[in-house]
Parts: sequence; structure tokens; C-alpha cells
Amino acid sequence: MNRPLLWAGLLLACLLGAGGYYAWSKAIPYDEVVDRGPSPEALANPYLAAEHFLRQQGLTVERANSLERLATLPAKGNSLLLLGERSNMSPRQVEQLLGWAKSGGHLLLVAEALWDEETGKSGDLLLDGLHIHQTLSDEPEEPAPSSNKALKKKAPDLTKLYIDNENPSAYFSFDTDFNLTDPRHLAQFSANSARSSHLMQLDLGEGSVTVITDSDLWKTPSIAKYDNAWLLWYLNQGKAVTLLFNTDFDDLFTLLMRYFPQALVALATLIILALWRAGQRQGPVRKPADHARRQLQEHLKASADFLLRRSGQGTLLHALQRDILRAARHRHPGFEHLDNAEQCRALEHLTRQPFHIISQALGPLPEKRLSSADFSRQVACLQTLRNAL
Repeated sequence: MNRPLLWAGLLLACLLGAGGYYAWSKAIPYDEVVDRGPSPEALANPYLAAEHFLRQQGLTVERANSLERLATLPAKGNSLLLLGERSNMSPRQVEQLLGWAKSGGHLLLVAEALWDEETGKSGDLLLDGLHIHQTLSDEPEEPAPSSNKALKKKAPDLTKLYIDNENPSAYFSFDTDFNLTDPRHLAQFSANSARSSHLMQLDLGEGSVTVITDSDLWKTPSIAKYDNAWLLWYLNQGKAVTLLFNTDFDDLFTLLMRYFPQALVALATLIILALWRAGQRQGPVRKPADHARRQLQEHLKASADFLLRRSGQGTLLHALQRDILRAARHRHPGFEHLDNAEQCRALEHLTRQPFHIISQALGPLPEKRLSSADFSRQVACLQTLRNAL
């Protein structure tokens, strides 16, 4: 062996070893926290932190997507929080809500419209039914010029609530641009800032109604400030809470489809006949089609038989299951992060199908080939779930 090369190799190895040891001795380990932002569920639900807080206080919390939940929601021992936009609420729905509160329930709502002195109403049917008015707060007085030239940060105008046997008082960060007034003096207690009132609670029959100017103080991250979370617990203590903030109230077309479908069908038929009558035929008349050609139903049946023979039952069923899961992720943000049982419960809520049918339809497929009747039943069940989404 060439001795110069051997010594050169040993020298290079020593240099590399010394350099590595030096770099290792100077390296300082550290932890880095990567903020990936809020989860899809938190983005879809601004009151998610409020729900977790109430559950930590031992309260039962659930969500509802429409006022149809009132049909099965007992009044006594329950609190319904209307935190969403409700401009499309009908007079019948207002009567339904107030009747539920009179039966012993607690209703909490956000005032949505300003009182109009000329018309004698605000346009918020629920607020007008309670005879509570919302106006803009008075402009604050200009502070006297201070001799101190140092700039001081203006203290926030917090809402204060005095409660018997509670000391000190509680403070909340309501939006102080709006003010609630009680011209009939029906409110049992209220919470006020320096400029206006932002919370009023009044008895209604055997229950009660709480009106607030805004609910942003219970959204993430405002709920962690001041006594905002405590107020949410205090207003709902001892009750099961139902949150209704995705209020998709029925519009006129939906109501017509529900109660007058025959009239809509007759109107659509009349319009089609009128368009057909007014239409002008251009060009020569087409000859009747040859009856010997295949019908569309025959083409569909042949295509289905070919796919079944070529791919098997499992591929077709898996395709249907993937379509259902894809539609569920679109309808329910964060669906992919749920486990199998929670996914089935979410699909039960979205499709109104029984839990055991959903679990069986989305469960693992048997290894052996299904009979024709079982395969048809499985496909029908999956198509029902997919169409319901």
C-alpha cells in the first residue's frame, strides 16, 4: 500500500472527526412550535370555545340548525341561544319561540335592528314582540384637554353587571355603539356601560328572555377576556344549552314547495305549455326515430353489467362510499378528523337516516361475494345516503 496515501487518509479522517466534534459541541438543541392556525372545526364554528367552556362547567351543550328542534326540545330546564342572523323569521316562528319561553324555557337572542320612531317598529319581529328597543348609543363627550403631554392609552368602556351577593362586579366587552331601552319597564335586570345598556332580561310566563346587543364577546378569542365566559355560564346555569347560530330559516319558495306543491307544478306546466305554444319551428320536420335502435335503459344496464363483471362488487361499493365521504366533508367541516362513530353520527344528523343503517353501509365489505339481493340492497342504501347529502 502507498504509505503517503495512507497518512493522507488518516489526516483527513482526523480533520473530519475534529470538525464534527466541534460542531456537535457547539450545537444547541431547541424546541420550535409551529402554529398551523385554527382547526377546520374552529373556523366553521366561532362559538366552539364557548361550547367547550360550558361543557367544562358541567352543562349539556348541543347545536341545532333550524327551529324544528323546538318540536322535541322541552321548555323547562333548557336554554336556547339564538346567535345567528334571523331576518327571514316569520311571525309564526316568532310565536313559536315566545310560546316555548312562556312554557318555562330560557331564550337568549341578539337584537338585530334599530328602532324606528316614525314607523313604530324595528323590523326585528322577535325584538318588537318583546317591546325592547335598540338604538345607537349617545356620542361620548369630548374629554377636557390634559396638561400632560404624554400619550395615554384609552381604557375600554366595559359593561358592568351588579349581582346580589356577588362582589366585586362583573365586566364584559359588549359593543358600546348600541343601546337597549325598556319603555315598558319589563326588564328584571340589565348590564350597562358608561354610555348605554347592553343586556336586559325579562320574565315571560314561566320562563325568561335575555336580550343582548351583540354576541361577539362569546366568540373566539374574545370569550377569554374579562368576565365574558362567566356571563355565558351565569345566564345558562343549571340548564341544558342549545346553540342555534346557523339559522337557515325557510324562504318563500321553500314554504311554497312545502305547503303548495301542486300549485307550483301547475304553474310550471302552464309556463312550459306557453313557451311551447309560442315557440316557432324552424327547418324540416325530423323523421321518426328507428324503433330498432337500443333504448337508453338498455345502454345503462349493459354498462352496469360490464363494470360489475370487470371490477367486481367491491370496487363499485367503494366508489359509492367515497362519494358519500366526499360530500360529507363538504357539508360538515372537519369531518375527516372524526372517528368512525362520530362520522356515522354526523351523517345521521345530515341525512336523517338511522345510525345502524349508516354504520352498516359504510362499514368494511365482506370478503365473500354478496348475493344479488344483498348487493342491490347495499347499493340502494348507499345511494339513499348520497342523495340525502
